[in-house]
Amino acid sequence: MSDGLWIALRLSLQVASVATLLVLIPGTLVAYCLARFEFPGKRLLSTLFLLPLVLPPTAVGFLLLQLLADDGPLGRRMLGIDLGLLLTWKGAVLAAAVMALPLVVRTARVTFEGIDPRLEMMTRTLGHGRRKTFFRTTLPLAGRGLLAAAILGFTRALGEFGATVTLAGNIPGKTQTLAEAIFSAQQAGNESEAYVLLAVALAAGLVAILASEALAGKPTRRS
Repeated sequence: MSDGLWIALRLSLQVASVATLLVLIPGTLVAYCLARFEFPGKRLLSTLFLLPLVLPPTAVGFLLLQLLADDGPLGRRMLGIDLGLLLTWKGAVLAAAVMALPLVVRTARVTFEGIDPRLEMMTRTLGHGRRKTFFRTTLPLAGRGLLAAAILGFTRALGEFGATVTLAGNIPGKTQTLAEAIFSAQQAGNESEAYVLLAVALAAGLVAILASEALAGKPTRRS
C-alpha cells in the first residue's frame, strides 16, 4: 500500500479506538440502567440512544454539524471558545462515537438482561450495596458481553463514513479514514487501490464479527 493508504488506515484505527473508549463506559452505564431499572421516560431514553442506528449517517453528521457550527448551540459564538472539532480528526472521533454508541448500548443491555438477578440479590444479602454488587458480581458476569459490545462498537466506528465525512471532511493525511479512502479511490478510478482497502475493511469486519459471536456464545459463568 502507498503511504497515503497507510496513513488512512492508521487514522481509522486511531479514530475507532478513541471513539470506542469514549462510549464504552457511558454506554455500559446506560445499558445497565435500562436493563435493571424502571423509571419515567425509560422508553424515550432507549429510543434516543438507538436512534443513530436507523438514521442515515449523513443526517447524524448534519445534526452534529449544526450543533457545532459557529452559531450552533455548541458553537464558538455560544460557548465563547472553539472546540476545534470541525474538519479535524477529533470531529471524526465524535461522529464515529455517536454512530458506535447504539451498538454498544444495545449489546451491553442484552448482556445485563441475560444475567440472573438472583445472583445480584445473593451478593446484596451478604451486605454489599448496589455499587459494590455491580463491580463485584454484575460486571464480571457481563465481561464477555461487554467485550463483544466494545468490538462491535470499534468495528462500527472503523467503518463509519457518512457522519464522519459530513463533520470532519475527507482530507488526506488529516481526516481521511479507511472508508473515505475507499470512496476517494473509487471516485478517482483507482480500482486496485480501492480493492486493497476493501480487503482490509472486510478482514477487520470478519474478525470482529467472529470474535463478538464467539464471546456471545460463551457467557461467563460464576458460581
